[in-house]
Amino acid sequence: MNKSLFAFAAGFLFGVGLIVSGMASPRKVLGFLDVAGAWDPSLAMVMVGAIAVGLFAFARAGRRSTSLLGAPMQLPTTRDIDRRLVVGSALFGVGWGLVGFCPGPALVALGAGRVKALVFAVAMLAGMIVFEWIERSRGEGRGTSDAERVVAD
Repeated sequence: MNKSLFAFAAGFLFGVGLIVSGMASPRKVLGFLDVAGAWDPSLAMVMVGAIAVGLFAFARAGRRSTSLLGAPMQLPTTRDIDRRLVVGSALFGVGWGLVGFCPGPALVALGAGRVKALVFAVAMLAGMIVFEWIERSRGEGRGTSDAERVVAD
């Protein structure tokens, strides 16, 4: 099997998981964030399950030099908590809290034809473009940006 087929299968499985768990619904996410009202703890259970799988997967991946498909492992090399990480995390959290979408579930909802997801996806892409523009204007000559590295892979 080729890498594209595995990528499709992984994305499909992720999307099905988001649908089954209800995470493609902004109401479910906003219910989780409403700790002072009608709190819905089901997202916490999904997160615990995802963290458990992630811990196992990253522990195993850290001991490998290549992936199961033969590609070189590209794990994060830094654990620094800097201003960019904190500000980016805060922006992500505020956006998540305002609309109830993060990128994965928004794309699943977009595939289901939800207009709110289309608005979110357009805003997300605009934010990515603005970020790249700022990064390029700030760091001319500093090398390749993270997004360019991902696209090149």
